[in-house]
Amino acid sequence: MPSKNTICLWYDRDALEAAEFYAKTFPDSAVGKVLRAPGDYPSGKQGDVLTVEFTVIGIPCVGLNGGTAFKHSEAFSFQVSTEDQAETDRLWNAIVGNGGQASECGWCRDKWGLSWQITPRVLIEAISDPDPAAARRAFEAMMTMGKIDIATIEAARRG
Repeated sequence: MPSKNTICLWYDRDALEAAEFYAKTFPDSAVGKVLRAPGDYPSGKQGDVLTVEFTVIGIPCVGLNGGTAFKHSEAFSFQVSTEDQAETDRLWNAIVGNGGQASECGWCRDKWGLSWQITPRVLIEAISDPDPAAARRAFEAMMTMGKIDIATIEAARRG
């Protein structure tokens, strides 16, 4: 049964390529039904991939090959909670190393323009520490980073 709420992500012509990348990169992710256009449309021809159903870490999505009219922005992102530095590095490097772009504070953008926050669980715990000084130190350390370095966050939290 299809999900009652599905995230629709706009792509130019490469929704299937993006879905396949997400499926091989993230756990609990898969490519589902591919719908080919039954006729010509403004950004494609009959038989082109129109939509792709996929899941990203259990979240149902549909990729729509709608053309160049709209671009992704940081106003929407996937925040992926990681358990350790190895997982953080693997996901960050997969996105950035596949034509993506590094940003700040754990954010990066994939080659299709979609934003991702690769966020170690330790970071959230540190910046929400009940000790305001510890939380501030961890926050200030995070503000200097691209990819999050867990050891540095933990050291800043301890003071």
